[in-house]
Amino acid sequence: MAEAPFWRVKTLPELSQAEWESLCDGCGKCCLHKLEDEDTGEILYTRVACRLLDIAACRCTAYPDRFRLVPDCMDLRQVLDRFQWLPASCAYRLLSEGRPLPEWHPLMSGAEGSVHRAGKSVRGLAVSETVVACIEDHIIEGLGDAV
Repeated sequence: MAEAPFWRVKTLPELSQAEWESLCDGCGKCCLHKLEDEDTGEILYTRVACRLLDIAACRCTAYPDRFRLVPDCMDLRQVLDRFQWLPASCAYRLLSEGRPLPEWHPLMSGAEGSVHRAGKSVRGLAVSETVVACIEDHIIEGLGDAV
């Protein structure tokens, strides 16, 4: 009998650093600027990406130094109880809510880049914050909702 994958038997706090990192599907959605509606608390996604995001690769260009270079970059391991701002498709959020990983997730598909082929990344959608004058002009509907 095959052993169950680590994400099915461990809680998020129990994961090793390597396991934690492997949960990231590389979509880049967490690197998009988000706004919160003051009246409803709804999280509004924008297509505006952190200046450190390589939009084509959907990866941080300065991952080891991201917290120093971008002070409001969140360390997800420090906010395990506050994942509601992450997109519904995010593995960290899905697992924290007791839901399975989608079939296009690289851990499920066995293929790096499956997130892009499934159209679940910000590739082709995001623009860098370095070229945007008004972030509110770049709000997009539904990005955080779809799994």
